[in-house]
Amino acid sequence: MTTRARGYVTVTWPEANARRLARQHLSGPAPGLSPADAVGAMLGTHAQVLSAAELSVGLRGAGLTRTDVRTALWTDDAARRNLVKTFGPRGTVHLLPAADLPLWTGALSAVPTGPNPFPKDARMTPEQVEEVVAAIGAALTGAELTVDELSEEVVARTGPWAGDLVMPGFQAMWPRWRQVLHLAGHRGVLAYAPNRGRRATYTNPGYTPLPGPKAQAELVKRYLYAYGPATPAHFARWLAAPKRWAEGLFASLAGSGSGSDSGPGSGAIEEVAFEDAESAWVVAGDTEFPDGPVRGVRLLPYFDAFAIASQPRERLFPGRAFERALAGGQAGNYPVLLVDGTVAGVWHQRRSGKRITVTVEPLESSEPLPAGRLRELEDEVERVGAIMEGRAELTVGAVSVGAHA
Repeated sequence: MTTRARGYVTVTWPEANARRLARQHLSGPAPGLSPADAVGAMLGTHAQVLSAAELSVGLRGAGLTRTDVRTALWTDDAARRNLVKTFGPRGTVHLLPAADLPLWTGALSAVPTGPNPFPKDARMTPEQVEEVVAAIGAALTGAELTVDELSEEVVARTGPWAGDLVMPGFQAMWPRWRQVLHLAGHRGVLAYAPNRGRRATYTNPGYTPLPGPKAQAELVKRYLYAYGPATPAHFARWLAAPKRWAEGLFASLAGSGSGSDSGPGSGAIEEVAFEDAESAWVVAGDTEFPDGPVRGVRLLPYFDAFAIASQPRERLFPGRAFERALAGGQAGNYPVLLVDGTVAGVWHQRRSGKRITVTVEPLESSEPLPAGRLRELEDEVERVGAIMEGRAELTVGAVSVGAHA
């Protein structure tokens, strides 16, 4: 039960974790949940590996399958196409609800960037960046182009400098303009279109970003609703944004700025004590937390949003899990087994036709899983098979998995 200390609410890890799981629909799949609603609850679904994104979404809704996710993403029926694949948090490929694109593009396009990571001879001037983003938006308006076709258009609309092969890519050098591909997504002028064979294509989704301050204020509130209590450092890590900027944003939303500079939504967030001593934040008034403990077994795929965004990470990944299920402290590179709300193992799947072999490696001991847990795990594996439209079989043993891009 939440208590009050130092004049405000004190929240324990079990309480915070239970509420996050419930709001992620990981306490149990929600009946009638649409793919877009599931993605919205997660604040975006990492989709560099689309099959992992499909499983992340399917786990949240009762009866959802990968076909439901693909329909929401690619169908020609505008009423059913309510997901967009584009560049989201951390500049990585995500599924986002189409209705939220103005919010996301407004917020992400206004996040300050850190030092330029590219060699001096590969960099672009601010003017060149704007020129390339405009060229991308114009080239993709009413079109679906592969990256090579888009490259030809960008170079034709800007100049040969944009095509200089100065960007390290996957076993090749990419043209200079590619360094702002994600920025075009954040500006709302680029998103993925259906593949042409095995080749990805892009289009201009035609979304106008909301004003940056308004969008960022709303994004903070949505983040805290889904993953609070959280600190500015947690939020900054989730976005790969500067910590000092996040601290200022939280201060403005808390009303701790000076006079009229308090910012949009001042008083929109509330301070709580989290993990005994650490000060953290929730949406103002959102201080009710579950009393009961988390129960159950869940299998989360690569880069599931819950595993990436939940902090402090050492509480979600206790003991051996911190070493085995994280890659240098980075979450997402390993699919994880949740037992009673914390990471207790890793797993791997191998597909051959309709057959899916799911291998799970529990981490806490070398003893066999208790019969009750084994039945729960078998049920969860069956769910994975249903979501991915195959027949899943469980094996328990050592898992050989590495970083998955």
